[in-house]
Amino acid sequence: MVSSPYRTGVAVRTTALFLTVGAVAWMITNTQWYVTISLFTAAALYEAIALVRFSTQSSREIARFLDALSVDDLSQSFSGLTADGAHRELGTAMERVLARLRASRSERDEQAQYLQTLVNHVPVALISIDERGAVRLLNMAGRRLFESSLTKAAQLSRYGESFAVSLESLSPGNTAILRMERPSGALLLKAAATEIAARGMRTRLVSLQNIENEMSAQELEAWQTVIRVMAHEVMNSLTPVSSLATTAHDLVRDVLAQLPDDDPRAAALSDARDALETVSRRSEGLLHFVRSHRRLTKPLAARMELIPVQRLFARIQRLLAGDLADRDIRMLSRVEPETLELAVDAELLDQALINLVRNAIEALRDTPSGEITLSAYRESDGRMTISVADNGPGIPPDQREKVFVPFFTTKRQGSGIGLTLVRQIAAAHGAGVDIGETAGGGTTIRLRF
Repeated sequence: MVSSPYRTGVAVRTTALFLTVGAVAWMITNTQWYVTISLFTAAALYEAIALVRFSTQSSREIARFLDALSVDDLSQSFSGLTADGAHRELGTAMERVLARLRASRSERDEQAQYLQTLVNHVPVALISIDERGAVRLLNMAGRRLFESSLTKAAQLSRYGESFAVSLESLSPGNTAILRMERPSGALLLKAAATEIAARGMRTRLVSLQNIENEMSAQELEAWQTVIRVMAHEVMNSLTPVSSLATTAHDLVRDVLAQLPDDDPRAAALSDARDALETVSRRSEGLLHFVRSHRRLTKPLAARMELIPVQRLFARIQRLLAGDLADRDIRMLSRVEPETLELAVDAELLDQALINLVRNAIEALRDTPSGEITLSAYRESDGRMTISVADNGPGIPPDQREKVFVPFFTTKRQGSGIGLTLVRQIAAAHGAGVDIGETAGGGTTIRLRF
């Protein structure tokens, strides 16, 4: 039986103790062997202690086992019990339990590591804030978005007070569109919140998704629809007006040619001819304007190819060298690293950069020592950015968003479609466009791919 070694050990130790105590009693009664009596008495005490220790060994080991479990200490070993025949099954059971717990902990740690890796590589920024305002989690996308680490919710105010207040007041289960102010440019974010309760503490988990490009694409699509409808209606109305005005002008001109010089009707008909000529000319001008601007309503399809950015900038400088020389404007280029390449539609990007550089040239018309800088670099979040910066008077903050509205312009003679077309080209590349200030004064427009 399993318990036989234990019972045998108890019986042997009990018998030895009984015999030793009996011998001590006999010697005390019948002899005067005081030294022997002392030795036998000490032996009896030792056997009593050994009996107690042997009989309570399993209890002590069980207590040690439970203590180890209570503090999650799985490094303990009970191999001594397994080597003892009296407690072998108890020791084996304890070792088996510890082995299973170690395997379970290893599996749990692997799963936690997997989830941590998964959260870190989710492209959506995730941030969790506990009841005390401490940031408990900020994944890799979040660190790229905030461009730094966060330890408490109070630090969110560095991205704009309205952003911090809106994010703090975002209740679980709701979403909101927030504007985030960053040194590298403002972003529009879609924020969604949920609440997690763990270990008696509530934590808010907030996801932040950059929708700048999507919002720009929707806005551009809306403007394209408006322009398309307006162009259609204007063309339908202007075409017959222009045709009728031209016909009437020709008829009046023919009548005037047949009238004698002293005919009293000649003066009135001459005025009518001039008026019809003006109507015809303006109608043709409006038709030409509408036809030339209908290109804004056509979607652009980018044909991607990998091009060196250095070569792209050199081409822009050659194309606009004459305009720059006429205005005595210096153009600089900066590419980091110099071997930087970008997958784009070269023709469309040329058109976008030409528009931006010409806008900068126009902005520098009254600025002595004008300077334009073309830059290309990778930002901390890995995005490729091309910027066109000038040292002109700059664009007032209240007009920076308006310049992307079709037909709005700050130039003396401008159509107001240049930046709209730039945004359309950027949207075709999945890129965003933003306007900021140049250090020292001026305007910087960035294409962020």
